Amino acid sequence: MKQKLLIMVGPTASGKSALGVELAKKFNGEIISADSRQVYKKLDIGTGKITRREMKGVPHHLLDVADARKAFTADDFVKHSRAAIQNISERGKLPIIVGGTGFYIDSLTGRISLPDVPPNKTLRASLQKKSVEQIFAMLQKKDPQRAKTLTSPSERNNKARLIRALEIAAALGKVPVKKDRPLYDALWIGVNREDRELRERINKRLKARIKKGMVKESEQLRKAGLTYKRMNELGLEYRSLAKVLQKKIGIAEMEAELRSDIWRYARKQIGYWKRNKNIVWFDPRKNSQIEKAVRTWLS
Repeated sequence: MKQKLLIMVGPTASGKSALGVELAKKFNGEIISADSRQVYKKLDIGTGKITRREMKGVPHHLLDVADARKAFTADDFVKHSRAAIQNISERGKLPIIVGGTGFYIDSLTGRISLPDVPPNKTLRASLQKKSVEQIFAMLQKKDPQRAKTLTSPSERNNKARLIRALEIAAALGKVPVKKDRPLYDALWIGVNREDRELRERINKRLKARIKKGMVKESEQLRKAGLTYKRMNELGLEYRSLAKVLQKKIGIAEMEAELRSDIWRYARKQIGYWKRNKNIVWFDPRKNSQIEKAVRTWLS
């Protein structure tokens, strides 16, 4: 029998993290975070990372496992997550994936294949001379399907990830996608809200993070060796925070910029997940409906 895996996806600020905690408490589960930036240590306020208090005693995996100065890949995520799934299940608990990074989750579950293509040093050397914008444009032309999976600015600005995608495309023509070959007995739950409410939640959450000390956190990250180049690669909040630290924009301008950028990111996340017809969508406040779906799947 395949390992059971509860997967909860949705856009940023939709409430999936809090709902994941409640389901974990209800069904004896532990959470594996699927967020391409929350894997990094000390990127807490900027990424909106769940706090110890918000975890309510539920163990969380794949948070704070990497140095922000170095890229953490989808392959890294798959390896760490599969080890976590085995560990959780061996202790008789339910593994619950919660996150919004689609490529990570699809790679883990077998919806997308990560091919074993060796490094192409010549190609890498030539691409290193180009900007991330130029490399992303090349990927859009060479493998538009892979380019569409890069929904967040942090993914589209990650030079190492873009080069790897082009490296695979050069070897195989495109990044292969597996269909109808699931690796797990998965229940896919999508959580979302009406546009107006989601946008309000994004803006409220952003204000709270700014007030909590997002700028101060970025100053500390800089002192610890996080370069402006790397902050730009991390995208969204960190790209705007880099501008603030360099005195290119003020706090008010940063907030306005991020309101727009995070909303666009949320829309891209929704668009990505809507292509997965296995996902059953719920309003996150409909706890009884979601719990019923989980209970039926587990029985």
